Amino acid sequence: MPATVPVEMQLLMAAVIIGFVQIVWAAVAGAAGGNRPFAWLAGPRDEPKPAGVIAARLDRALANFLETFPLFAAALLACAAVGKLGGGHTIYGAMAYVVGRALYVPLYAFGAPFLRTLVWTVSILGIVAIIIAFFH
Repeated sequence: MPATVPVEMQLLMAAVIIGFVQIVWAAVAGAAGGNRPFAWLAGPRDEPKPAGVIAARLDRALANFLETFPLFAAALLACAAVGKLGGGHTIYGAMAYVVGRALYVPLYAFGAPFLRTLVWTVSILGIVAIIIAFFH
């Protein structure tokens, strides 16, 4: 009988996919704006080139993801290591993080400031829920 993968680990992988999509989207947006031609993107990028508005937003959204994802992954993996997966805090916390991060990127790219901040807060509260699960 095959082992089932906990939903939290599936959500961790979904977050990895979101990160990968963000990397590609930021790179493509940088090339599409004309300020960062493909030859520059494929090269060593020794000379900085300005990004267009959406490309710059996608770069900042990616930087934000790279700040929060390690916290999410570490908290979730710590819960997995001590056998605390499967509870409401870890499941709903991981869902909040993943859904929040999936919504955050397009909201940031298209300039929805207050809603973007609300969605970011939901993702952060997801990490907090996972941390709470670890200590209970």
